[in-house]
Formats: sequence, structure tokens, C-alpha cells
Amino acid sequence: MLGKEQTSEYAIEMLHITKKFPGIIANDDVTIQLRHGEIHALLGENGAGKSTLMSVLFGLYQPEEGKILKDGKEVTIHNPNDANELGIGMVHQHFKLVECFTVLDNIILGVEPVGRMGFLRKKEAREKVIALSRKYGLQVDPDAKIEDITVGMQQRTEILKMLYRDNEILIFDEPTAVLTPQEIKELMQIMKNLAAEGKSILFISHKLAEIMEVADRCSVLRKGKYIGTVNTADVTMEELSAMMVGRNVNFHVEKKDAVPGDVVLEVSHMTVASKTHGKKAVNDVSFKVRRGEIVCIAGIDGNGQSELVYGLTGLEPLESGEIRMNGEDITRASIRHRSVAGMSHIPEDRHKHGLVLDYSLEYNIVLQTYFESRFTDRIGFLRRRNIREYANGLIDQYDVRSGQGAITKARSMSGGNQQKAIIAREIDRQPEVLVAVQPTRGLDVGAIEYIHRQLVAQRDAGKAVLLVSLEMDEVLDVSDRILVMYEGEIVGQLDPKKTNPEEMGLYMSGAKREEV
Repeated sequence: MLGKEQTSEYAIEMLHITKKFPGIIANDDVTIQLRHGEIHALLGENGAGKSTLMSVLFGLYQPEEGKILKDGKEVTIHNPNDANELGIGMVHQHFKLVECFTVLDNIILGVEPVGRMGFLRKKEAREKVIALSRKYGLQVDPDAKIEDITVGMQQRTEILKMLYRDNEILIFDEPTAVLTPQEIKELMQIMKNLAAEGKSILFISHKLAEIMEVADRCSVLRKGKYIGTVNTADVTMEELSAMMVGRNVNFHVEKKDAVPGDVVLEVSHMTVASKTHGKKAVNDVSFKVRRGEIVCIAGIDGNGQSELVYGLTGLEPLESGEIRMNGEDITRASIRHRSVAGMSHIPEDRHKHGLVLDYSLEYNIVLQTYFESRFTDRIGFLRRRNIREYANGLIDQYDVRSGQGAITKARSMSGGNQQKAIIAREIDRQPEVLVAVQPTRGLDVGAIEYIHRQLVAQRDAGKAVLLVSLEMDEVLDVSDRILVMYEGEIVGQLDPKKTNPEEMGLYMSGAKREEV
């Protein structure tokens, strides 16, 4: 038992926290204790209650039961301003950024430095941001607008926002979900440096390798309940995954050799303009994807992968080039035309391009098919019962967890379950070509195992799969053929059986290239 004089060993204690939402107990009597200067991981399946617990600590939610202690003294956190006053900062899984503001404006929002006359002193703010950016290797352009930068850069902006406020307790909610292997390595080092400086870090992640590398201790939640806390030095990844999902998980994708068939998707000399600089985001790119194969576009974030997908799916116009699907020219076709013709798209940004957040789960599931006769009658009225039955079937099949089932608002679901809903919708449409961008982003190991099996099943059913991933393990494990992008061009074609992370890294960094 800890004596009273020792309670200050903990920077933060969340004792017996219970938080309820309609139809679900998100946190059920959970206790977490964070020591000074430690990195404490919070591990759990999608919807296990990790983000909810951290939102309670950050003042976004008020718990029904339990209390929070800081340095051994009970505190009340009504809102994020209270949290900031107590030195608690949070990088959210879904970024809290104003899209039309610049990076600098987002970082200083709410703590703007002003002079005696009330004028904004942006110069000193800029200097502090640039200094922090250099110190922690977070190279961002302070003048770029949020809407024009990549998801990875938005992630860095969120981290800088927290560092700018000199927070002592740092909450990272899935911080590596959108980063490249190199950026992840750098972030791990940043976290270690911050802990060495005396900062205390709560680190939510599904990635067991990262937890094993960076965390001192790990607490596990399952379905809202506290399972236990372990020293990471004393456990294996397999033991942690079993604690998390309640069963053993296979980390390797089991699949037969691919048997490619006819060309389904053919891209010729595609060029897409950049919104952020004068160079082309995609420059004269050509490739083919055949039935029965998984082709992966790999590369460091920001090298044109997003714009390539936008061009393919109709979200951005091409400057030049041609796209053919099953021989049909779809270069200037509408998004619906591409969808009806057999293209499914699991988008990079699930909030911006994947869901209507204020719609129910069932309506999000029929977003691309609501006009079909099974869901709409001759007069144009929705067949609500059919929609409900169809949605419930997919919710069960893909284990999409939500408080109120099909009628749950998409906004209220955890990020991982939002992702599973999108994947269910896109795969169930039986596409000719499936464009999957970061499909396992924010998913736990059990869900990742399931989604990888689904991608392989699509391939084995004779579908063409174009996977875009920043996860080195996923690229090497799932794909049949790898195309590496660097500065808007395809610089290498690799066989996953014959390459390794080091060789891929050379292509991804531009140190090596070949004509494809």
C-alpha cells in the first residue's frame, strides 16, 4: 500500500472512473496511475474506452463516478481550459484544427501573445514555434493552411500546439496512426526526450511494437473495463495482444501466391497539380492493376499518394493523363459513375471523405447505394426497414461496435469503429477495383488481422486491389507487388518476397530509383 507521503509519486491518478453514454458504459470503474517522468501506454480494442478515458482527463467529458488526482491532490476538470491550467495537453486522434487557419494560427489559438495595447505579437509566437519545431524535428511550414497540408503534417501541428503551451502531462491519442516509419521513429525519440525532461506521457496506441519500444508501463482496457497494468519489460507482444482482445492473434497474413488476370485499372501518364507548391503533386504516373492481385503504393507521406488517389476516385481533376476501368475511359467521369461502374474507395481521411458524421450508422452504410431499388421505392421514398436490416447484417459481420446499433450517430463512435463501418460498406459492394488507403489506420490488432483477411479474400475472388499504405509491415505482408512513390513519381517496382525495409527505405527517400 502506498502511504500518504508517497502519493506524489504519481503525476496523475484517475481513480474508479465511470463514464456512460446512451446504450453503453464506455468506462466501467477504471483506475489508471501515471508516474512522474514515465511513458504509460493505454492499450485496448477499438471502442474499449481509451479515448473516452483521456477525454475525461482533458475535461471534454465529465465522469458519472470517480475522481482525478494531480500530484496527490484531487482536482476538478470542467473543460480543456482547466486541463491546460493544470499543465495537461492532448493530441487528439481526430485533430482539433481550424482548416482555413494557418499552422501558426492553430498552434497559438486560445493563448495568443498580445502586447499592452492588445495587438497580437505573432513574431515572437512564430519564433517559439520554429524553435520547438527544430528542437523536436517537427518540420512544419507555419504559414501553410491546414486544409492544404497532409494528415501527417496536421499531426505535427497538434503536437506543436501542446508543446507551445508548456504542458507537463502529455496525452497522445493514436499519435503514430498517420506517420511514416521514419516519422514514427523520430516521434518515439521525441517522447523519450520529453520523458527524460520530466514530462509525464499517456500514450494510446494499438501498435504493440511501439508500446514495447517506448512505454515503461502499459494498462489494458477491454470493453470499457480495466484488465490490468504491466511493466513492458516483463511481457511479450503476444501476451499483451491476448490481454487486449482476449485471444491469441496471428500477426502474419496467411495467403496463397497471387494469380493475376485481366487488367482492371489502367492509369496512363497521370499528372495532378499541387495545391501547396509549383511542382506537380503527381507527375506522369502510369501503372496497371490486374484481377487477383494486391498492388501497393508505398512511400513517405506527402509524396503524391493522396493526390494520386484523389485523381483516381474523382475527388480532384487530372491536369493530363487517362484512367481506364475495364477498358472504359473514366478520366472525367463523376464520382457516382465510378462508384456504380465498380470502384470502391476506403479514404485516407474518414471524416472528410468517408462519413457524414451527423448521419446515423445505417445511413452512412448506404451512402453510395441508397438509390438502388432495394433501398428506395419507385416514388423515391427510402425503404427504411431494408436499410436497417442490411446495416445490421454488416454491423454484425464486421463487429462494428456502437452504443445504439444502426441508429448511432457516426460522430459518437470511436475512430476504429468508424473505420470498420467504411470498410464494411466498401467491400460489401463487391467492387471491380478496391482502392484502400490506410485501411487499418487506428485499428487494433484483432481488427487489422480481420481487414487483411478481407483484402486477401477480395483478391482471391478475382477483384483488383490497390492498397496505399504508410505501414512498412503492412506493405511487405499484404501486397503482391509494390510501387514506390517519391516526389510525385513512381521510382521503383518491388517484389515483397525479394525486398526488405532497408531497400524500400532507399527508394522512399529518393536515394535509389529505376524506370518503371
